[in-house]
Amino acid sequence: MSVEGQTRPTWVEVDLDALRHNAGEVASRLENTALCAVVKANGYGHGLVDAGIAFLEGGAQGLAVALVDEGLELRQGGVTAPILLLSEPSLDTFNAVFAAVLTPTLATVAGVQAAAESAKTMGSMNPVHVKVDTGMYRMGAQPDELEAVFKEIARYPQLVLEGLWTHFPVADEEDDDSVRFTEYQIELFDSAIDQARDLGANPTVFHIANSAGTMAYPAARQSMVRCGLILYGIYPNDAVRKAASREGALDLRPALSIRSRVIAVRDLEQGARPAYGRRRALPEAGRVVTVPMGYADGYPRALFAAGQEVLIGGRRFPLAGMVTMDQIVVDVGDAPVNVGDEVVLLGTQGSETISVEEWAEHLATIPWEVVCGIGDRVPRRYVGAKAEAQPKPARRWWRTGR
Repeated sequence: MSVEGQTRPTWVEVDLDALRHNAGEVASRLENTALCAVVKANGYGHGLVDAGIAFLEGGAQGLAVALVDEGLELRQGGVTAPILLLSEPSLDTFNAVFAAVLTPTLATVAGVQAAAESAKTMGSMNPVHVKVDTGMYRMGAQPDELEAVFKEIARYPQLVLEGLWTHFPVADEEDDDSVRFTEYQIELFDSAIDQARDLGANPTVFHIANSAGTMAYPAARQSMVRCGLILYGIYPNDAVRKAASREGALDLRPALSIRSRVIAVRDLEQGARPAYGRRRALPEAGRVVTVPMGYADGYPRALFAAGQEVLIGGRRFPLAGMVTMDQIVVDVGDAPVNVGDEVVLLGTQGSETISVEEWAEHLATIPWEVVCGIGDRVPRRYVGAKAEAQPKPARRWWRTGR
């Protein structure tokens, strides 16, 4: 965490109890299917270690990250549950991977060979997962490359093919083409499972469903699911929200809010044009207040043109001028706002709420980009029961119900 921003009155508030609750809500739908909580990108902006431990306390069996460094940070933070790397690591990082008891994804013969050499050096037996590319064309072995990968793993007793997985690119869409493509992916994945077994490999952990797939395609839950966004209390879109409701209400609680305080107040005449570019004239004489968060912190400039508002005293107020690097200015009209008053940029104040989805709509983007874009200059403050690390050895193997 950068030291910048630690002393100014702007912070991200993360409710750890909400994260635990959300993990429990999702896990309650899974019956014998294990829940893997995805905590890459600093826990989707919520904090990598604290969010990860809260999810484990709420019902997740393990965590998934994108980077080796993220896995190392989780181990250093006291996480002992299995940690899956969602991409094949760089070939020169396998010593670090196995030393930290991380589970690598493999997708190439070269990756298998590098993993095996590290495992031999360390004298350890290590579970690995293989990713098959069923049509996203980003990472993973193509179906016609799988046999070579499976056979290469079989050459090394130090590597055990524990898991097989793929990823959905359009499970959050409800149009006919997207549904057909997702169902086609499921068929391809089932064929990959058969191929592994025909070659004598017997993986025990199968996972294909992300948050959207878990909600919209119950048959795709397999022995494990990898959920990200919904665990943070945010739906990918209305289609997934609707799909989730088919099995009854899913009580998700947004865990993140962005809060600040007024640091300056100015009374201006009608027509005054605050901030860079002098883009907006005040429609009438009134009060403008300064709030210490800007685009360097993850408050995009585009929110001004989109008409985004903030909450002060439980009321909505518009931006008075263009977002700057470190601050925004807000038009509060004749409201009695003073230095030190709390400002909510994301979250709830009184009966009003500004949601991540609202920001995403105004920015013509997706909720993931909103929460992942909150910068390190904004410190995270945690409420709810403290997430407690478990002082015991790291678990090497996943435990699933099937």
